[in-house]
Amino acid sequence: MGYSEHTAHAAERDAPIRCAIITISDTRTTETDTSGAAIRELLTAAGHSVVHYQIVPDEPEQLAEAVQLLVTGKGCEAILTNGGTGIARRDATIEAIEPLLDKKLPGFGELFRMLSYADIGAGAMLSRATAGIAGRTLVFCMPGSTGAVRLALEKLILPEIAHLAWELIRQ
Repeated sequence: MGYSEHTAHAAERDAPIRCAIITISDTRTTETDTSGAAIRELLTAAGHSVVHYQIVPDEPEQLAEAVQLLVTGKGCEAILTNGGTGIARRDATIEAIEPLLDKKLPGFGELFRMLSYADIGAGAMLSRATAGIAGRTLVFCMPGSTGAVRLALEKLILPEIAHLAWELIRQ
């Protein structure tokens, strides 16, 4: 697909994307969740709507249940998570969400780490950021830092979310 065809497909999907935000943390509250707030700010500034927001503890079963409810509830087209993508003992976002994905989008994690490397250097390898499709819902798993979610949204997600959603609905 050429660039102009790719751009045309994205333009065909001009409706706002209905998004859910899940922050994975044992310590954050709605008042201290700067990354969740940044995701909401960037999504709404781009014309998309946030239809769900919650904070889930670093418990894989609770996270998988929250994501599965959103996927089957058909109330959102994209789920954006932040937190739990590192290598610490409690970081289990990837293990909780990957089994729910019907298709993985490995390019998201690869590009995120490449862009992150340009910003923070070799520490970028600690991120296990990933994305995929569960049913007809896009799922993005980002690190918990506010800088990381801004990078992922501004450079990767927002430029392509309309095209990705269009690809899912045209099937």
